[in-house]
Amino acid sequence: MFNAIALFWAVCLICIINMVRYFSSLRALLSILRESDPMLYQSVDGNGFFTTNSQFSKQFRLVRYINSQSYINHHDPDVILLCERLRKQFILTEVLFGAGVLCLIIIVV
Repeated sequence: MFNAIALFWAVCLICIINMVRYFSSLRALLSILRESDPMLYQSVDGNGFFTTNSQFSKQFRLVRYINSQSYINHHDPDVILLCERLRKQFILTEVLFGAGVLCLIIIVV
C-alpha cells in the first residue's frame, strides 16, 4: 500500500513547480505582447500585472483570452505558441490541484 502523506507532499511539490513554470511563461507572454500587440498588452494591464495594485478584471481578461482560445487568430506565431503552452500548463495545474485535494481527503479519511 502507498503512503498517502508522501503522495500528498509529492503532488504539492509538483504543483508548486508547475505554478512557477506557469508564472514564468506568463511573464514571457507579457513581454512578447508588449512588442507585438501593445493594445492587448494594455488591455490586460501588462505593466502592473504582477504588482499588488493590479486590476483583477484585467487579469481575468487575459485568462479568458487564453481559455477561450481567442489567440488562434493572432498575427504573431510566438503569441499563439505561448498562449497554447499557458493553456496546457493551466489545465495541468488544475489536475494536480485536484489530485492534491483527493490525497488530502484520503489522509483525513
